[in-house]
Amino acid sequence: MDSGRTTEPALVAELSDADGHSGRAETRRINEVTEEPLDIPAHVAAVSTGSCGAVVTFIGQVRDHDPDAAGQVTGLDYSAHPDAGRILAEIADRFRTEFPQVNLAVSHRIGHLDVGDLALVAAAASAHRGVAFEACGRLVEAVKAEVPIWKKQYEVDGSHAWVGLA
Repeated sequence: MDSGRTTEPALVAELSDADGHSGRAETRRINEVTEEPLDIPAHVAAVSTGSCGAVVTFIGQVRDHDPDAAGQVTGLDYSAHPDAGRILAEIADRFRTEFPQVNLAVSHRIGHLDVGDLALVAAAASAHRGVAFEACGRLVEAVKAEVPIWKKQYEVDGSHAWVGLA
C-alpha cells in the first residue's frame, strides 16, 4: 500500500519572524500518512533551527474512552482514502504559505492502533511561541476536518463502531 509519504530531504528555507529577523535555515518537510509508528523527535528535528525559539507539538494518541462508546475502548483501525497523503501535504503547504515564519511537520498514522499509540503528530517552530501555537493548532484542526481518514473503534466487549462518519 502506498503510505502517502511525502517526507522530503533537507530544504533551505528563508525564515523571517514577526520582528523582521531573518535567516537561512535547513529544515526537512514531513507530511505523511503512514502505517509506521510516528516519531516525535523526528518531527521536532524537522522543524527546529537556530532561529526558532519556540517549538510546539501536538500529539494525538488513542484513548481508552469515547463519549459515544458504551464501554471501554481497546483500539482503533484507521483507514485512509488513497489520496489522503496528497491532501495532508496540500494542507501542510497551505499553512506554510499562510505562516511563512513557521516550520511545520505533520503525520497521521493508519492501520490498527492500541490505546496509547500515536495517531497524529504535528510540530511547529518559529522565533516566537504565539504564531507557533496558532499554526500548530489550526494545522491539526484542518487535518482532522479535511483529510479522508476514518476510524473503526473497538470496545472491551468485542463490539465495534465506525466513528466520525458524516
